[in-house]
Amino acid sequence: MSPLFTPLALDGLQLANRIVVAPMCQYSAEDGCATDWHLMHLGQMAMSGAGLLILEATAVRPEGRISPHDLGLYSDANEAALARVIGAIRKYADLPLCVQLAHAGRKASSRAPWLGGALVPADEGGWQPLAPSPLAHGRDEPPPAELNETALREIREAFVAAAQRAARLGLDAIELHAAHGYLLHQFLSPLSNRRMDSYGGSLENRMRFPLEVFDAVRAVFPAGKPVGVRISASDWVGGGWDVAQSLEFATALEARGCAFIHVSSGGLSVEQKIPLAPGYQVAFAKQVRHRVNMPVIAVGLLTEPEQAEAIVANGEADLVALARGMLWNPRWPWHAAARLGGTVAAPPQYWRCEPREYKGVFGDTTTGQR
Repeated sequence: MSPLFTPLALDGLQLANRIVVAPMCQYSAEDGCATDWHLMHLGQMAMSGAGLLILEATAVRPEGRISPHDLGLYSDANEAALARVIGAIRKYADLPLCVQLAHAGRKASSRAPWLGGALVPADEGGWQPLAPSPLAHGRDEPPPAELNETALREIREAFVAAAQRAARLGLDAIELHAAHGYLLHQFLSPLSNRRMDSYGGSLENRMRFPLEVFDAVRAVFPAGKPVGVRISASDWVGGGWDVAQSLEFATALEARGCAFIHVSSGGLSVEQKIPLAPGYQVAFAKQVRHRVNMPVIAVGLLTEPEQAEAIVANGEADLVALARGMLWNPRWPWHAAARLGGTVAAPPQYWRCEPREYKGVFGDTTTGQR
């Protein structure tokens, strides 16, 4: 059997294969509420045959949104809008759904990428970003406001409230976003965290707030449903967050019951120098996998089925995640199964499209007219 198409358990959640649809910001929400765009986008991703679908970065507070058009899970209206999307998906697809809970920190109040991504000023609908320290992300940006302990408690409580909403929605898993330069990553990195209190300075102190958020979310999300974390294994900047610190963070997370770790990199500093190439982050995932026992997800310019197969077969990671590749080819798992000899779930409405030379990719489809 193809290693990429073998099942895997994340805590009490069973995945049919090792392919993950990575979270992809769509910048198409209205006041944090999912729209028809999410219904169409997530609907086609749910038909992909992947083993797990992770919803885009979903803000736990309005000021934690990357842009004014980010998805949120901080209000009853947000919850109801997402319930409509999830209900439609559940009607036709049975793959597990995970939500990525996030707070953008100093990278909040920004324009969508296709509008340049610059900070949105207050007089144009923007707001004051918050961060561990008053250090701006961009060279010409004003500094964010430094979070005090009251604000930190409120953000922890917001993650908890969002996790409780996720549980009510019947979502199968939560991924906490501690990567790509957003708030939890900002606490981890010495480049963005210059605090002098118990949340800054040493590695132990810089990990404190992300670990507190994890503990708080794990405590309220149903037992057996996985809570994982996405990290940036490196800032790609000298003196910043690096693999050695990531390994310590991964070890601390595993000790607290973390169910999986999703290994990415970068996003914290405009000074980053990333050597982009196919699979450029897989070496990070491999190092983390050799340190911890929990499942590790590799991501980053993974485009070819054989490449993904080799990552799993060689023990570099337990799962592979695709984002841009899935946008380009929403049936990527189907085509990977055809090339690697695997099988995927497909809705019966599509069974008749199975090419003769790949008969069996959709499993046993002998029922119904062929």
